[in-house]
Amino acid sequence: MILTSNRSFSQWNEIFGDLVIATAILDRLLHHSTTINIKGNSYRLKEKVKAGLVKERETQLS
Repeated sequence: MILTSNRSFSQWNEIFGDLVIATAILDRLLHHSTTINIKGNSYRLKEKVKAGLVKERETQLS
């Protein structure tokens, strides 16, 4: 299974609204898992910059 998110693990309690639930979900997902952290802008964002829909400076703020 591949699971992607633009949120860090520490922010998952905000998504689920409960720290205990978020911790339990992460515990089950991360057990025997390999985690890959990719930094940088997304390909969709790069394409928006190339098309002139978003300024490059705005992409660094988010």
